[in-house]
Amino acid sequence: MSPADEDAASAGPPGKEEQRGEEKEEESGKGAGGPAAPGKAPGAELEDEEIAKVEERAAISPTIVHETIRKEGEEELKRPAAALAWSGLAAGLSMGFSLVAEGLLRNHLPDVSWRPLISKFGYSLGFLIVILGRQQLFTENTITPVLPLMHAWSTSKLWQVLRLWGVVLLTNLLGAFLFAWVVGNTEAFDAGTRATFADIGRAAADHPFWTLLIRGVFAGWLIALMVWLLPSAEMARVSIIIIITFVVGLGEFSHIIAGSVEVLYLVMTGALTFSKYLLSYMVPTLLGNILGGVALVAALNHAQVVAGNKKEEAA
Repeated sequence: MSPADEDAASAGPPGKEEQRGEEKEEESGKGAGGPAAPGKAPGAELEDEEIAKVEERAAISPTIVHETIRKEGEEELKRPAAALAWSGLAAGLSMGFSLVAEGLLRNHLPDVSWRPLISKFGYSLGFLIVILGRQQLFTENTITPVLPLMHAWSTSKLWQVLRLWGVVLLTNLLGAFLFAWVVGNTEAFDAGTRATFADIGRAAADHPFWTLLIRGVFAGWLIALMVWLLPSAEMARVSIIIIITFVVGLGEFSHIIAGSVEVLYLVMTGALTFSKYLLSYMVPTLLGNILGGVALVAALNHAQVVAGNKKEEAA
């Protein structure tokens, strides 16, 4: 027997420890690149990079949306009255372009049943300018500053909310008034377009008190819902603004600022008295917008977040 054969014979078969070491190496190789071991959770097969992509694509939770809007509301409540006033005035003026865009589209379309399906896209223009331009619009503020108040109720915070509402509403209406005055008392638009503006104004104003109130609830509800959707919209912000405000316009739901431009145009041209606008249009529309935004969006979504947080704490 040669020396090599003697060494092989003396070494004998592989020991149990060596076999276990080889098995561990095989298992580690399978975990790194091969198929998952039996009973392994599917999520464990994802690499860190894939898990990060899953988290990016997952919809953000209501709690995150709530906190995003609440923090924005806290910042708005701290803004000086002058800053709110200038922003509110700009928003009131900008909302006039909803009347202009809708009127121009309507005036250039044939008088057929499907005309509103196109002309009402013009109604969205004022909202696009205001929201993307970060201007203060009253109906947005039925949720944004209200969430901080619901989160930590206090009389001082209530006063801050009422201060913001008062400043923004008054300056929004002032901007709407000025825009309607210019359009109604100048020849910036031809006679046909001005007649169309008057038709739009009459369609907004010629309804009973309770009808305007209910329509105001729907308008406030939808605009506040739009605010709730925007934090998770990312690249779809413009689409959400257009779709929701198009529905508001198509449904002829009463919006306190956009509608005020339309009805104040009638006041400026002598077709309607200011007291009629104030009592028969502004009051029911304003009440409806507040009810729709505060009760149906701010309160309900705040309640779902609070209930969810309590459940997590109990678990």
